[in-house]
Amino acid sequence: MEDTFRHKGLRRKLVETVRSKGITDENVLNALDIVPRHIFMDSSFIKFSYQDQAFPIGAGQTISQPYTVAFQTQLLEVKPNDKILEIGTGSGYQTAILLELGARVYTIERQRELFLKAQDLLGQLGYKPHFFFGDGMEGKPAYGPYDKILITAAADQIPEKLLQQLRIGGIIVVPVGGRFSQSMIKIVKESESNFKKTSHGAFVFVPLLKGTEG
Repeated sequence: MEDTFRHKGLRRKLVETVRSKGITDENVLNALDIVPRHIFMDSSFIKFSYQDQAFPIGAGQTISQPYTVAFQTQLLEVKPNDKILEIGTGSGYQTAILLELGARVYTIERQRELFLKAQDLLGQLGYKPHFFFGDGMEGKPAYGPYDKILITAAADQIPEKLLQQLRIGGIIVVPVGGRFSQSMIKIVKESESNFKKTSHGAFVFVPLLKGTEG
């Protein structure tokens, strides 16, 4: 759980790499500079922690490329005290970034192995999101509505149940498409029946799946 001067130096370099690729939100860049990504990595990949790449984390999932994390987060326009529903806790790295931005995070993971690991890791780091083991496609309506919803897996279509859990004026960010490529979609809920949708480039995510495992 050590975070050395070397790690901090590598993070600063990573931040500059992500900045050079077009991320302009200084709060997002600062969060990237604070969160120790190496702690969220599988031990066999730990020496690559501050490369701008995705890596496996077990259970067929990945820790996203830092640029992708920053890109989704910037689109989400996170404000302090925003109530954010995160679909796909994964390693917990994205969760930590949202918490560093001052959000109240409700995060759902469908893989029990990852759910337990992220819960332990984030707790050791002092982060306190609301954790749920369950089917992210169902959301958590009992805790809604949410100011923002972030989906960190590829949906073949935008889940209607999640749109219903977004407050009016809220934002959802989700990669939508087929298995090998998705468009990053940002949706602003303008009324109960009116949604403004914009597309923000091509990405590749693991698929959003129903149900739970483990």
